[in-house]
Amino acid sequence: MSMDIAGLTEFLTGTIRLSAPLILAALGETVVQRAGVINIGIEGMMLAGALAGFTVAHGAGSAWAGLAGALGAGVLLACVFAWLCIAMKSDQIVVGTGINIAMLGLTGVLYRGFFGIAQTVTAPTLPVWPTPVLSSLQVIGPAFFMQTPLAYIAGVAAIGVWLLLRSAAGLSIRACGANPEAADAAGIRVEAVRWWAILFGGAMAGVAGAFLTLVQTNTFTENMTSGRGFIALAVVIFGRWNPWGVLAAGLVFGCANEAQFWFQGHGSTLSIAGHQFSLPYQALLALPYLATLAVLALWAGRYRGPKALGQPYIRST
Repeated sequence: MSMDIAGLTEFLTGTIRLSAPLILAALGETVVQRAGVINIGIEGMMLAGALAGFTVAHGAGSAWAGLAGALGAGVLLACVFAWLCIAMKSDQIVVGTGINIAMLGLTGVLYRGFFGIAQTVTAPTLPVWPTPVLSSLQVIGPAFFMQTPLAYIAGVAAIGVWLLLRSAAGLSIRACGANPEAADAAGIRVEAVRWWAILFGGAMAGVAGAFLTLVQTNTFTENMTSGRGFIALAVVIFGRWNPWGVLAAGLVFGCANEAQFWFQGHGSTLSIAGHQFSLPYQALLALPYLATLAVLALWAGRYRGPKALGQPYIRST
């Protein structure tokens, strides 16, 4: 099995396309975790964003309207998560798990209620925006500069989050995650900062979900996120809570995801020491998830996140 120039271009283009939703969701979660909150409900928020984006785009006939609907769905779920975890001091892991389970069932029920189960329903998709001059470059042109707006937004968002965390507002966010007591003593409203961080993370997760229905496909299927929210959590850890690290880690996971499609389409036979080995189809499907497990096993205990991560803050009187 060999890869020519056209094949390399195709592989890189697919890698960027599959990386974008992971990067969007992971950048939002980076801000959330830097504020001291862990939201494992990303999967459910992405799924809600995927359905809301598809439904609104189908009804309005506009992918941009669908994108706004997906963002709203993510923010709405983030409000529920923030209210339970920040205001009610509920366990963040339990709440996030509950959101994932609820959205897995609710999105399927709503889709069948809206569209039935017998017909195939489609929605408009976001257009490809070629970058003048750069899109004509060989190999990297089509891969990096002939993408949809959300792929570009993923790259711009990495810059934006990096600048945010280096700003005065970012210092408040990082203080709430490192030492909320000291932040409170310095006059920072810890609960308000965490609320805004969670809302931002929910918006990013909703947009990431919309990527699945308004870019990668033009329809919705039940559980179409297929664990991408959990992969986004691994991307945050692998990226060491740094926007640039998250961007690089997202590309690595996108590459692993694209590799399974590449092997399926171009042959899954490996040659080692003169012996031919055929990879089973199931192993190819598991490749992105095996990469996730490997990252969590090798890096989760090696790098530590914010010291107050996952701990509810109760202000002393």
